[in-house]
Amino acid sequence: MAAHRKAEFTVDQYLKHGDTLRVGEIAVGVLHTPGHARDAICLQADGHIFTGDTLFVGECGRTDLPGSDPYAMHRSLFEVLAEVPDSAVVWPGHDYGPRPSSTMGAERRENYVLAPRSLEEFVAFMAEP
Repeated sequence: MAAHRKAEFTVDQYLKHGDTLRVGEIAVGVLHTPGHARDAICLQADGHIFTGDTLFVGECGRTDLPGSDPYAMHRSLFEVLAEVPDSAVVWPGHDYGPRPSSTMGAERRENYVLAPRSLEEFVAFMAEP
């Protein structure tokens, strides 16, 4: 089992942002995307990104739970994931949206969480019920 080094459980391999895992012939890039959880990661490979609880189709992970951080979520969504190409297929950790997958480009256009906001506006938005 592998997890980000901030994970609070024992794993076989700790990961950090920028690491690359090999799964057979496939290189899997690790992106540290805290916000919903401090040890959250996204995994990027062959035109796909597995976003866990960071980004859903049409939503993002909650930041009102113990250990979550809306400031970190803003950085994860608007800085870290900004580097992911529009063509990347998004595979979230939950099927909460209108479809099980999307693309980064579609999420940037259609996901209301990714609407342009200042950091302060985003934090206030995430605090709304």
